[in-house]
Amino acid sequence: MSRPTYIYKLVSHSTPVPEPIPETLPLSELDVQSGFIHMSTALQVSRTLKRFFAEEPRVYVLRVDYSVVEKDIKWEDSKGEAPGEVGGDGMFAHIYNRGLGAAEIESVVVWERNGGNWDEALKGAESWLVY
Repeated sequence: MSRPTYIYKLVSHSTPVPEPIPETLPLSELDVQSGFIHMSTALQVSRTLKRFFAEEPRVYVLRVDYSVVEKDIKWEDSKGEAPGEVGGDGMFAHIYNRGLGAAEIESVVVWERNGGNWDEALKGAESWLVY
């Protein structure tokens, strides 16, 4: 598969993204435990959102220019245990040895969960979610 233009970080409503975005955002508990920052491609955002943020009332979605962080990415399964090809099926972009902040984040949106699911937010974001 081709290399993505953007990759995305979903952030819980309980840790709002400050404005302006600082030089480095704090890591999520999962990212600290894993030793890398979990990212999703535009094609993976829906599954990530529905699996890990199903009960959240809102999420922050950070769009990161892939070319800016590419040298620090390993494509691996979700647990970081099996390497794979760029954008491969079941492979996720994991950022190692660096944080994310103003220099890497191209834009941020806030999505609200309406009617008990994320479908409306995802439909409204189709043009923003770019592989």
